[in-house]
Amino acid sequence: MATAYDRGAGADVSEAEIAVHWREEGYYHPPASFIGQANLTDPGVNERFSEQNFPECYREYADLLTWDRYWHTTLDTSDAPFWKWFVGGRLNASVNCIDRHLARYRNKAALIFVPEPEDEPQAVVTYQELYQRVNEVASLLRDGLGLKAGDRVTIHLPMTPELPVTMLACARLGVIHSVVFGGFSGEACGVRIADSGSRVLVSMDGYYRNGRLLDHKANADIAVETAAREGRQVEKVLVWRRLSGRTATAAPMVAGRDFWMDDLLKEHRGRKVEPVSMDATAPLFLMYTSGTTGRPKACQHSTGGYLAYVAGTSKHIQDIHPEDVYWCFADIGWITGHSYIVYGPLALAATSVMYEGVPTCPDAGRPWRIAERLGVNIFHTSPTTIRMLRKAGPDEPAKYHYRFKSMTTVGEPIEPEVWKWYYTVVGRGEAVITDTWWQTENGGFLCSTKPALDPMKPGSAGPGVPGIYPVIYDEEAKEIPKGTGKAGNICIRNPWPGIMQTIWGDPDRYVKVYYQKYCKNRNSKDWRDWPYFAGDGAVQAADGYFRILGRIDDVINVAGHRLGTKELESACLTVAEVAEAAVVPVADELKGRMPEVYVALKPGVAPSREIEQKVIQAVETIVGKIARPRAVYIVPDMPKTRSGKIMRRVLSAISNRSKDLGDVTTLLNPDVVEQIKQMVQGGKAA
Repeated sequence: MATAYDRGAGADVSEAEIAVHWREEGYYHPPASFIGQANLTDPGVNERFSEQNFPECYREYADLLTWDRYWHTTLDTSDAPFWKWFVGGRLNASVNCIDRHLARYRNKAALIFVPEPEDEPQAVVTYQELYQRVNEVASLLRDGLGLKAGDRVTIHLPMTPELPVTMLACARLGVIHSVVFGGFSGEACGVRIADSGSRVLVSMDGYYRNGRLLDHKANADIAVETAAREGRQVEKVLVWRRLSGRTATAAPMVAGRDFWMDDLLKEHRGRKVEPVSMDATAPLFLMYTSGTTGRPKACQHSTGGYLAYVAGTSKHIQDIHPEDVYWCFADIGWITGHSYIVYGPLALAATSVMYEGVPTCPDAGRPWRIAERLGVNIFHTSPTTIRMLRKAGPDEPAKYHYRFKSMTTVGEPIEPEVWKWYYTVVGRGEAVITDTWWQTENGGFLCSTKPALDPMKPGSAGPGVPGIYPVIYDEEAKEIPKGTGKAGNICIRNPWPGIMQTIWGDPDRYVKVYYQKYCKNRNSKDWRDWPYFAGDGAVQAADGYFRILGRIDDVINVAGHRLGTKELESACLTVAEVAEAAVVPVADELKGRMPEVYVALKPGVAPSREIEQKVIQAVETIVGKIARPRAVYIVPDMPKTRSGKIMRRVLSAISNRSKDLGDVTTLLNPDVVEQIKQMVQGGKAA
């Protein structure tokens, strides 16, 4: 295929065009056993959700819900691009996730909580018990604290049942919840409190992480102080207890501000709270997109459109039935957990598993023991976790007797080599894989195969899901045709029910970030004039499948040749000894930028110059000599966030000899940063 480099480094190249060297992988087909039980087997779905039937096609998703009042307008575009879905309709998210299931499923497990300590028993919360607990917390929030529809509550909780209980209690009242990932610092939480205007913070005294009981209440104190500096006074801090009979924090309770939840709930035992019927367009929650630094963006998600979309995609793409035991190995503090641990599965009356800790605690067999013991048949996790488990225990899955019918991957592109291990070793060649692409802003899946209808292809997310019409544009807004091998900016031509409504408190930023780049007419009320700009690079194969290349910001421009870091990392992972790879750009006087490679090896493999040369050769062979790394560093481990993502920002700072590496104290493994820094900047060989 022709690339910018083939045409010469000095040629004029669209900034959107990323050089692509991936080879197309072969197809893997769903087994007959899966197709026979699947929710979506009618190929007519493509016609039903085609553009000529848009937006009315989404009635199919909305009809999965129970409405207090049916809507009169499926999609209102009068204030484009602030889309309004199911206008005129009224419903309650808590009712749709709990109350309506009680007649048939009251004694069925809604949530199964697996603590990180393996000697602590799991906790099963039935739909009836969930109903009772949510009502009691809703009673406390309404009658004890005076919260009402439209108020905001910030929730900074770990992965325990108290998190979905608190979320659903807020939803019952129409209170907007803002969940902050439990691994975020108190400062990060405080900034989000101030931005959302919350006056109540819900926290926990402590929780288990990587074998240690962490003091979490201390973060609440810092969060309140930070919010105050940002101009927001927190009136009440509600603290759940992680342990029965003892306290998991050394931080004192502030009189008049801090309250133990178990003490407050005594007055609300057995209370029932009438759910507040909410307008379909009313906000359900805020979800912040940025990391621990930078100005956060609060994506505002609606009640009716969002809930319909996650219910529909949970049913049709993840193939969730009420009888399934479904485990999304993510954190509810991210959008994946909101959509596909809480709201989507519970709207379908499924059993949703929650795990408190890290995947490899106490060893890499832990996930498979959990799956075996609970009879999990749908598994959902990120490429980060898959790579971690492949590195720590590549042979562990074979030791356990579980059987997955379906496996989902989410959060970033998955390299073909990792995909094949996931399919062959974890899924034993019997489970379908839905490789999904979407974002916090999107609410639910945008690209994925329909598991009983479309073949799978390693490394490719697949086509747009039903009702989603993706397109790849260059910088001049010209469409890049499929099958050309040229990459550009992936956009979605149409709105959909799960899409964010706006950025909380900053509508101008919403338009600027997501719509301004490719808007055809700022005064138009026609959705066709407002393509959604995702900020990701992608290439579309001749079969219509999309391969996501990662964030446009992660492209390295080497002498005019724009290389996607994900493609380089994937090449590194073809080396048998390599478990993880990270590629970062380094300033170069001659070429502008050059890639440097960091790799972590599989257990038992010793670092060597031979492995470094194998990595270089793999990059040159698969991508080309233009991509030859300036250096390859074999590191003991990658610096990672508490959610397991590699912190390429830190590696980039080290490679570029920056003295300021930023705050690394909140990383999962901060000690490894200094080791890598000494290796790279101190001139030590691997």
